[in-house]
Amino acid sequence: MSAPLCLAGATATGKTALAHALAERLGARLLSADAMLVYRGMDIGTAKPTPEERARFAYRGLDCVGPDRDFSVGAWLAHAQAAQAEADAAGAPLVAVGGTGLYFAALLRGLDPTPPGDPALRARLEALPPEELRARLKAHGAAIADDRNPRRLVRALEILEGGHPLPTRWAAAARPRLVALTRPRPDLHARIARRVDAMYAEGLLEEADALRRRFPRLSRTAAQAIGYAEAFALLDGTLSEAQARERTVIRTRQLARRQESFLRTQFDVVWVVADDAPPEALADRVLAAWEAQP
Repeated sequence: MSAPLCLAGATATGKTALAHALAERLGARLLSADAMLVYRGMDIGTAKPTPEERARFAYRGLDCVGPDRDFSVGAWLAHAQAAQAEADAAGAPLVAVGGTGLYFAALLRGLDPTPPGDPALRARLEALPPEELRARLKAHGAAIADDRNPRRLVRALEILEGGHPLPTRWAAAARPRLVALTRPRPDLHARIARRVDAMYAEGLLEEADALRRRFPRLSRTAAQAIGYAEAFALLDGTLSEAQARERTVIRTRQLARRQESFLRTQFDVVWVVADDAPPEALADRVLAAWEAQP
């Protein structure tokens, strides 16, 4: 089986338009590597490719599960492997594009098997602050590469305190090479603000209301999704629209910082800086970076 061409990067850097330019150039199929785009019905708030774009390009990794269901990295990896098999059968390259670093880590390193979860232990750990979680991990004589991620810390402690060893790749020193798109911070912040304005103009509130009516119980990830959590609060009257928009912008900026930080610590990143150049010109830079990979 072939390996996909990977294009990572923080949210709002322009990956989708660039991926479409690359797909046209290469005749490639596309695989979304974004943990929020897997949920059906969550379209506007996730900036999911439009129906027209999805009709134009062969996409996988979108709308994999309802927002009332949990979705694991392993489940995404199974989708990715199916997408690669389809691309191979069609004689086409596969471009994996997104901002979820754990998906790229699984794609490039594989997954170690992990023991089943312990919901009661997980709930107790989730009530602790990250500083205490890190201290408990250190007391076990263990370390993980992504120790700024509370959910990753909780899962590591859940495994350790259940009497199991950590997966070896969680602390692996190997850093696969990855091409990622980035933008200067002021430019990125402006794009994020414009994206939030566009979401509200395109009907985010109506989408959030319909989503909750259809799915009275959302998964924890879907219920806390950036944009949707704020829209739900606005619908409930606990936030004003101005507060909801501002909080969405702030959380999106924070997400972008976390995404770039994860990429820096987990991969040997070749950064492609986006500017005012059209996606076709950026595609030239990405192709050159891919061709230079060992």
